[in-house]
Amino acid sequence: MMMDDDMENGSLGPFQDRLRTFPNMRSKPYVPLIFRVLMGINVRVLFVLFLLGIGVIFYIGASTSPIIVFVFSVCIITFVFAMYLSKWVLAKDEGPPEMAQISDAIRDGAEGFFRTQYGTISKMACLLALVIFSIYLFRRTTPQQESSGIGRATSAYITVAAFLLGALCSGVAGYVGMWVSVRANVRVSSAARRSAREALQVAVRAGGFSAIVVVGMAVIGIAILYSTFYVWLGVDSPGSMKVTDLPLLLVGYGFGASFVALFAQLGGGIFTKAADVGADLVGKVEQGIPEDDPRNPAVIADLVGDNVGDCAARGADLFESIAAEIISAMILGGTMAQRCKIEDPSGFILFPLVVHSFDLVVSSVGILSIRSTRDSSVKVPIEDPMAILQKGYSVTIVLAVLTFGASTRWLLYTEQAPSAWLNFALCGLVGIITAYVFVWITKYYTDYKYEPVRTLALASSTGHGTNIIAGVSLGLESTALPVLVISMSIVSAYWLGQTSGLVDETGNPTGGLFGTAVATMGMLSTAAYVLTMDMFGPIADNAGGIVEMSQQPESVREITDVLDAVGNTTKATTKGFAIGSAALASFLLFSAYMDEVAAFANEPFKQVDIAIPEVFIGGLLGSMLIFLFSAWACSAVGRTAQEVVNEVRRQFIERPGIMEYKEKPDYGRCVAIVASASLREMIKPGALAIISPLVLGFLFRILGYYTGHPLLGAKVVASMLMFATVSGILMALFLNTAGGAWDNAKKFIETGALGGKGSDTHKAAVTGDTVGDPFKDTAGPSIHVLIKMLATITLVMAPIFL
Repeated sequence: MMMDDDMENGSLGPFQDRLRTFPNMRSKPYVPLIFRVLMGINVRVLFVLFLLGIGVIFYIGASTSPIIVFVFSVCIITFVFAMYLSKWVLAKDEGPPEMAQISDAIRDGAEGFFRTQYGTISKMACLLALVIFSIYLFRRTTPQQESSGIGRATSAYITVAAFLLGALCSGVAGYVGMWVSVRANVRVSSAARRSAREALQVAVRAGGFSAIVVVGMAVIGIAILYSTFYVWLGVDSPGSMKVTDLPLLLVGYGFGASFVALFAQLGGGIFTKAADVGADLVGKVEQGIPEDDPRNPAVIADLVGDNVGDCAARGADLFESIAAEIISAMILGGTMAQRCKIEDPSGFILFPLVVHSFDLVVSSVGILSIRSTRDSSVKVPIEDPMAILQKGYSVTIVLAVLTFGASTRWLLYTEQAPSAWLNFALCGLVGIITAYVFVWITKYYTDYKYEPVRTLALASSTGHGTNIIAGVSLGLESTALPVLVISMSIVSAYWLGQTSGLVDETGNPTGGLFGTAVATMGMLSTAAYVLTMDMFGPIADNAGGIVEMSQQPESVREITDVLDAVGNTTKATTKGFAIGSAALASFLLFSAYMDEVAAFANEPFKQVDIAIPEVFIGGLLGSMLIFLFSAWACSAVGRTAQEVVNEVRRQFIERPGIMEYKEKPDYGRCVAIVASASLREMIKPGALAIISPLVLGFLFRILGYYTGHPLLGAKVVASMLMFATVSGILMALFLNTAGGAWDNAKKFIETGALGGKGSDTHKAAVTGDTVGDPFKDTAGPSIHVLIKMLATITLVMAPIFL
């Protein structure tokens, strides 16, 4: 394009005369209230309060179990390591003033949206907490709760407290993810002026800080809740609750985390992709200017979206995944230990907490294994960044295998079945292998080094239509291998658990479901490192945008382009990982739901017969829910993007000097449009997800009451959950992979292949990327959060279905 040539030749005017300052979206940076309160306290007083808090935590832990003390110790040590990472990253320079100004604009926009979005979410969470409290005051209680003296009011307070704590921790996890990304992006940009390896290390350590805090908070939050309830309720003392029943009280925590994660993912996904689509359609396609060009009025909104959508939302997402997996595994471990009459069931219940404690340790080692080279004068990447990240992942996996085996021997050994721990260790190995294969499959379908993406790029050479057809077919095909892998892992883990030697009073094997729980733990045993790779993507993307907007030399942009392309692949692979873990976690939550219904109904509930018309209808409605939710999420992006397109076009028409760098675009206007629209648009699909199972279960409960089928409501909801999980996994795989492939096909062409930037092939690839944006960053991630939230909400609300 002529415009690109003019930019490269410098004929748009002297460099120093171009517009290089950028406005702040807010007058001062936003700091959450809790941090403002802490910052206002005297340092010595704060230190004393901190020591007292640590002392109380360890006292409660010591009163519960030595295992809890171990978990607390590991979490606190890794939090100290996270603080080291943050200090290391923040010690890096921010580069020239124009870089810092752009970063400040991004930071202010992101923090402003975060404040408004989470203010809205917190109000909805408080309202839902009141609903939950009201339901629990009038619900039935389980025989175990009645025998231990836990009444309806106590149960209501416990569930609401757990729900609000889960929501709060999920919100903090999201804030931590965004906080580091908006400060690391400019430091990665500055490091790219010196070397590619240093820029990579800064981005990885920034992502590592966020990942360790998110995983650590999930683990320590559940551990504190568990030990507090243990001490407060006098668990295992005469006439009180048994320890095997205690995990059921934690389900509110998982629901709170799921609730916040769903709305964070929806709101952030709509924001980031609406801004991205609007910026690309007018900037790249209509005006022919490069990506992240400072003349594009929507460019700041696009970069803000990377932080609120890919960092804050993803932090809340993985927090929710880990919380749901831990709680469901604790429930299944307690149930199995009770059936097998194991003398000390605490090992089977607390095993998930120990696994994720080791996850923090091995992932920290993996993060530290990525080091910068001493030669900072190198301007181009010597080694493939993806290969470097893969080496760190390999180190993490090897250590995870060793620590997982040690954990099973320590906690899952029992005299009743001396070799059971080995079977469960193999279940964990199945999960770890599943995670690795999932990452590899997603990388194969989304990395432009491999045939699928290159074939998609080639399809762009014959037009926009063939690009769309090829992308859709690639996404559909990509569902096959992951489903086969999930199926094999579930069957293998279940069989290993069944043959572990653990039997109930009647001699029937009972370890199958717990085997699948252990496999899920194995899959998530490297979650902190996987989240590190995920956070790396948006940080690298932002760094590239800052380099482009501040008009740094081409050699610097080449480095950030390589990191950005690798970041696209890591984001896609970690989404594939999240979908796989969601599939296994949902299976566990479904099993836990059936156990809870059986406990409340005081009768067996082991099968769901879809030959019953009402039950089949529940499944059909569950599948429909996934498609309707996806449609609403994508249409929300489309409507918001139309507003952005109209605004960007208006600015180019009314301010013709923008293209010659003579007038400054109104970046704040685009940020405001996207922020208000995304908050408005996230309500409808989110409300659909929450209300649907409640209405369905309650209506069929009434129908079952009059037709003599008291469990009909619970069965219909179980069917809905099963079908929604299956449909949701397939839909999320399709959307995630197709979107990632379209994005990297465009990146491949931008490397100079098939005509390069500005060619007709490139324009067709931009169209495909635009179509894929709401697929991979809004609907796809929201769906796998949705299926886990459906499972947790049915666990919490099970009494109203009976």
